[in-house]
Amino acid sequence: MSAPSKQQSVKKSAPEATVGADGSAKMPLTANRQLRSLAHDLSNSLETIMQASYLLAQAELKEADKKWLEMVESASRDAARISREMREILRAQSE
Repeated sequence: MSAPSKQQSVKKSAPEATVGADGSAKMPLTANRQLRSLAHDLSNSLETIMQASYLLAQAELKEADKKWLEMVESASRDAARISREMREILRAQSE
């Protein structure tokens, strides 16, 4: 019999979700902190992409290149919105 993987052992030792005052399920504090940290790191990376695309937009670009840039800008705005929503949910879970 093989030894359990790290992922398997984490699953076994992770505490169950708790119930909040309003009756909703709350995730374990450790998982919440880890996810909030990852969401923060994701936001930082997205901010770099958004700043770089802004600076790139200041350059003289061909029409085809402008369309690619618009696609990057649109996707990065969508990803930033999703990241904000995730952080709001995680913040509410930790209260």
